[in-house]
Amino acid sequence: MSQLQRLLDMMVQLRDPKAGCPWDIAQNFHTIAPYTIEEAYEVADAIEREAMDELQDELGDLLFQVVFHARMAEEAGHFDFNDVAQSICDKMWRRHPHVFGQECVGDAEQQTENWEQIKARERSEKGATSVLDGVARGLPELTRAVKLQKRAARVGFDWNDPLRVLDKLEEEMAEIKEAIESGNRDAMEDELGDLMFVCANIARQLDLDPGTALRRANKKFEHRFRAMERQAGDAFAELDLEQKEALWQQVKRQQQGNAG
Repeated sequence: MSQLQRLLDMMVQLRDPKAGCPWDIAQNFHTIAPYTIEEAYEVADAIEREAMDELQDELGDLLFQVVFHARMAEEAGHFDFNDVAQSICDKMWRRHPHVFGQECVGDAEQQTENWEQIKARERSEKGATSVLDGVARGLPELTRAVKLQKRAARVGFDWNDPLRVLDKLEEEMAEIKEAIESGNRDAMEDELGDLMFVCANIARQLDLDPGTALRRANKKFEHRFRAMERQAGDAFAELDLEQKEALWQQVKRQQQGNAG
């Protein structure tokens, strides 16, 4: 028996109404979805840390999520795991005619363009009426912002110049300052969203992933903040903001010096 079949059989047992696990039996697509997202992030985290031993486990956890969803779908009469596998195989076959067919591509850039054209044709065949159709609403919002912007860029709605976007960033910063001064929380949220949307656009213009950039900033902040705590010891909480800022700058210089 293959390990994949073993996993599929285990899922059947876990979901068995009489002899299965009460927790697994009680789940549905909506309750499992947050775990699926969490496992995908844990895969990304293991890759970021280059922890290959952990990556094996995390990929297994993510595969288990796919099996879980497929089993619930099979129980409801929608599809099963084999249908899921066939679906992705068929999709990869359609989208790689240069590998599985007779077409030729010159480089990765041309292949990316061909891929997007094929996807657009598939969306049209499914009844899409807007270039924005098919951008999943369940994506992390920064990722979704970039995807929406990429779609709009395909029909010419784009600056094609990061410096123009930086001008827009300054405009949005002035608007959120206005909103803060007004005290209107709805306006503040609206302008903050606009500001973040422009930041996502800057990342896209620079061909950078905003989520990766933010993870890098989080990691940097955590590293420096922990160093501050170690240096100040138990007195850290009692330092005033000016002292904490001075300590932050000291740690920053030390870490930049070590990196150099």
